[in-house]
Amino acid sequence: MNEHIVAPSVLSLDYTHLKEQVRGLNESNAKWLHFDVMDGHFVPNITFGPIILHTFDQMSDLFMDVHLMISDPEKYIPDFIKAGADGITFHTEAVGNDIEHIRKIIDDLHAQSIKAGFVVKPKTDIKQFEPLLPIVDYILIMSVEPGFGGQKFMPDQLEKVRWLDAKRQEKGLSFRIEIDGGINETTAKEAYAAGCDTLVAGSYVFKADIAKQVDSIL
Repeated sequence: MNEHIVAPSVLSLDYTHLKEQVRGLNESNAKWLHFDVMDGHFVPNITFGPIILHTFDQMSDLFMDVHLMISDPEKYIPDFIKAGADGITFHTEAVGNDIEHIRKIIDDLHAQSIKAGFVVKPKTDIKQFEPLLPIVDYILIMSVEPGFGGQKFMPDQLEKVRWLDAKRQEKGLSFRIEIDGGINETTAKEAYAAGCDTLVAGSYVFKADIAKQVDSIL
């Protein structure tokens, strides 16, 4: 089993206290920072681009985990790599759930020494991507509909996690299973029990003392 990692989502960070919040993240037991990149097209919201990622990369040595919720991931991946991305996940739906297209993007990321994975929306069947399991570093399961923070956790998405964990064990693989959406002290326990090892948490981490909130879901 991989070690547990918490990846606070900077989407929920209080930007009026940016330096203090980043200091809190750096001093916490979080190891990743999660960047929800939205383009207003693939999902009905717009967040931030490479310039913001670069700013955080200058302020923190944490692993920069970039989640692309955009319609044309290949076009913008180079910009995010240049800005400091350490790992990039992109939505299978953005490339028509085409396995060979997904494989090509993952291979291209690996060729640039970037950790690579894919993301699925709640209604997307995870099982069709079994051929890709041996080549990914991590897989991100959405436990809310992508587009906005603060949504309620969808427990039925843990079935995908259980399936991935079973395949991981069956095939002797080591990819991480990440989950994003509605994570708190209760749902974190459910996610770990299902097989997750990496939790994205936004509102929950930033609503109180960052270090204590991170520790409560490790």
